[in-house]
This record gives sequence, structure tokens and C-alpha cells, in this order.
Amino acid sequence: MRMRSMLLVGFGLAMAFVVPAAAEVMVGGAPMYPTRNIIQNAVHSKVHTTLVSAVKEAGLVETLEGPGPFTVFAPTNRAFEKLPNGTVASLMEPSNKYQLKNILTYHVLSGRYTTRDLMDKIQASGGRATINTVEGQPLAFTERGGRIFVTDAKGDTAAITIANVMQSNGVIQVVDSVLLPNG
Repeated sequence: MRMRSMLLVGFGLAMAFVVPAAAEVMVGGAPMYPTRNIIQNAVHSKVHTTLVSAVKEAGLVETLEGPGPFTVFAPTNRAFEKLPNGTVASLMEPSNKYQLKNILTYHVLSGRYTTRDLMDKIQASGGRATINTVEGQPLAFTERGGRIFVTDAKGDTAAITIANVMQSNGVIQVVDSVLLPNG
């Protein structure tokens, strides 16, 4: 466990205490520091190498390093592997940059949405909430058994598997499937 020292000075006395540092969430074997931005953290996750490569190829690094706030539904490498053979390689071709960018921005909400925020919206909407993505089309959110599920425009569903990975410019919600917009 990481520790940090704290020095308290008062009434002419100086006392040093060692207190535990705030625990970071681990994603892909790496700690995710809330003082870093989305890109600074994501590049260290071993389970998000495909996503990071796609973000670079789509030219979205600068945007996701920006002030935000953003909520990113971050598919794992395994999620990308669920796509039909050759899909990822095809999307990474320069001629498909526009389509790749649309798919990636479909995974991003403007604003910081924790699972508590999403759950509140789900409950307020009678069990199914929709929020427009940065790409422009909505994602739908539902809850089953205490877990939040995200449904894309095609009707496919992803589960949030690691929730509320706080970033300096937003929050990452790790998901187990790639979300696809219409068109």
C-alpha cells in the first residue's frame, strides 16, 4: 500500500503522521490516477491497447486530453475481438478514419457521468434512460441485478465491468463490448 506523509504544525508542536494514500482503481494491471487525464491513464492499461491505437488513428488524442469533462465507455481488447474478423484492421486504415472517429465518439458523453448519475437517470426515466453521445446518436442505459448496461443504436448491449474510473477530465466506464452507431 502506498503511504504519504503528512506534517501537522500547531501550538508550537510539529507532528508527522503517515496515512494511506487514496487508492487508485486498477485497470489492465495499471493504477488509474484521478490527477491524470483520460489519455494519460488509458495508455498504461494493458487491456485497452486496441482502443488507444484507435484513438490515435482517429486523431482524437488531443480532444481526450482536453478539459472535458467526458465520460468514456472504454471497450477492452477482448471487446474489440468480438467484432467480425478483419473489422478492427479495416477501421484502422486511413481511408476509414471518418468511420472510426464516429464509432469512437459514439463511446463518449459530454459531461461526467458516474454509475450513480446513470442509475438516477435510469430510475427517473422509468427503467431506461437515453443520453446523446458526442457522435450525436443516443445510448440507452438500463439496470439489471445492480449492473448497468449500455445499449447501442443497433440494439447490442455492453455491460459496465469496471465503474467510475475517475480522471482529471472526466470518468472512464470500462465496457465489455464495442458500441456501434447507425450508419
